[in-house]
Amino acid sequence: MQLRANLITLERDCDAKLIPSATPVTLRKGEAVMLTQALGGSYTVELHGNLVRIENKDADALGFTVEELPIALYANESGRVDEEQVWAVLATCYDPEIPVNITELGLVYRCEVVHHEATNHVIIEMTLTAPGCSMGPVMISEIDQKLKKIPGVTSTDIQLVFDPPWNQALMSEAAKLQLGML
Repeated sequence: MQLRANLITLERDCDAKLIPSATPVTLRKGEAVMLTQALGGSYTVELHGNLVRIENKDADALGFTVEELPIALYANESGRVDEEQVWAVLATCYDPEIPVNITELGLVYRCEVVHHEATNHVIIEMTLTAPGCSMGPVMISEIDQKLKKIPGVTSTDIQLVFDPPWNQALMSEAAKLQLGML
C-alpha cells in the first residue's frame, strides 16, 4: 500500500458505488483516493470530489486485509438465534456518509427472530436518514449478507419503512456525542 499525504493509491481495479446515488463505478489501479471512513468492513473514499463506497471484499485494492467480522462468536449451541445476536451484527453496519452504526443512529425500528422448528427467520424494519437516499439497497444488501453469516439464520426479511420519519431525536446519546451534537 502506498500512502502519501493521506492518499491511498489503489493497488488494483475495483468496483464501488457513488454516494449517495449508488451508481456503480470502477476505480482504476493507480488512482489516488482519500480514505474518509473505514467502519464495519466497508470503506468510504473521496475521489475527484466524490464520495465512493468500497465493499469489504475489495479491501485489498486499498492495501488492507479483507476484514472478517467476528460473526462466529455469536454461535449458539441450541441452534436458536436470539435478538441480541442480530443486534450485535446490526451494530457492524454503518451509513456510508455518517461514521455511526445504524443502531446508534436509530435507523432500526424493528428486530425480530421468528423460530420455527430448525429455522431462524430474521425480520428487520429500518429507515434511512433521508427517504430519497439511493444507498438504501446497498445498506440492505450488506445487512442481509452479514445476518446470514450468523450460524442458524436461515432467511431474512429486511424492509425499508418511512413511518415514522427518521429524525435526530432517534439517535442515541453516544451517537449525538460522537457527531458533536451534544
